[in-house]
Amino acid sequence: MGNGPIRIAQVMGKMNGGGVESVVMNYYRHINREAVQFDFFVDNDSLMLPREEIELLGGRVIDVTPYQNLPRYWRELESLFKENGYRIVHSHLTALSVFPLGAAKSAGVPVRIAHAHNTGGKGEYAKNAIRTMLRPFSNVYPTHRFACSRHAGEWLFGKNAQFEVVYNAIELDRFTFDAEKRAQIRADLGISEDTLVVGHVGRFMAQKNHDFLLDVFFQLHERKRNTRLLLVGEGNLKTRLEEKVRALHLDDCVSFVGQRDDIDRLYQAFDVFCLPSIYEGLGLVAIEGQRAGLPCFVSDCVPKEVDITGTVVFLPIDNPNVWVNAISAIEPTKRLQVQNQAFSNYDIEKAAHALQSKYLELEL
Repeated sequence: MGNGPIRIAQVMGKMNGGGVESVVMNYYRHINREAVQFDFFVDNDSLMLPREEIELLGGRVIDVTPYQNLPRYWRELESLFKENGYRIVHSHLTALSVFPLGAAKSAGVPVRIAHAHNTGGKGEYAKNAIRTMLRPFSNVYPTHRFACSRHAGEWLFGKNAQFEVVYNAIELDRFTFDAEKRAQIRADLGISEDTLVVGHVGRFMAQKNHDFLLDVFFQLHERKRNTRLLLVGEGNLKTRLEEKVRALHLDDCVSFVGQRDDIDRLYQAFDVFCLPSIYEGLGLVAIEGQRAGLPCFVSDCVPKEVDITGTVVFLPIDNPNVWVNAISAIEPTKRLQVQNQAFSNYDIEKAAHALQSKYLELEL
């Protein structure tokens, strides 16, 4: 593969603007690309692919048939891995990594990394049935195992498996609270200073439990009229959730702000961050919320590891009233003190350097 940087095949699956893509892109932006380059293997039906940015940074985007057409997917990957002579394939598909890593083994790739980014839970029955079926094979093809948290790693690889936690690191400075930015973004959104803003960042999919969040906000708004809910993201359940908002007559106080590349500014506009997910591998958005000094209320299905500041409140998702009481007690403009040392593992500069060193060591 020449004398340039080593090229890592990053198997992404669908790039639709989700959390895993933002984590990998964050590492990619901060890694030394003269030493390590990424080739992104993406399903050809991806909806939110940052192709231009990847190519600008020297990476390649390689479109492949989605895994749903398994024989063709496997053949394409095996052939591409062989042709390009990859020495490292890094798959981000959690339980589905069994397919690309199986193809990588057939292609003779010596270093095959399985990365656990998620777990499973109630809801999404078809997805979870596939995950449950594939999980026992998660240790068959990888030579190395990474996970975004202990919780995700134990779920995929087993309680006694050897794996390395690779933190979902962020640009810490971008999320630090800034009163001027807050005033600006709230003015842009037409939100007054004394309005209590509840925020959520995540794709509109069953895992994120938006239905429950809307039930919570409905009760909250009955109790405190000067409240707004900001929902950041896109996804296949969006239309149904918009219908629910209309049915609950919340159109004037619930905003769907779409998929944004200024999420750090939106955290400044929030007063409270909520993550009522039915499962998470970690819940990176709650790390971002903590960094912005927000009171974070998350479901008790989210791993406890997400609480890096000791300020996250875990609540049950079978009782909206508990959430309403907790959120009602928050004052708009009240921010929590942020201790820098709590975020040391999540500093992208440091984390990208560590990942780069790991790749270079494995490539030898």
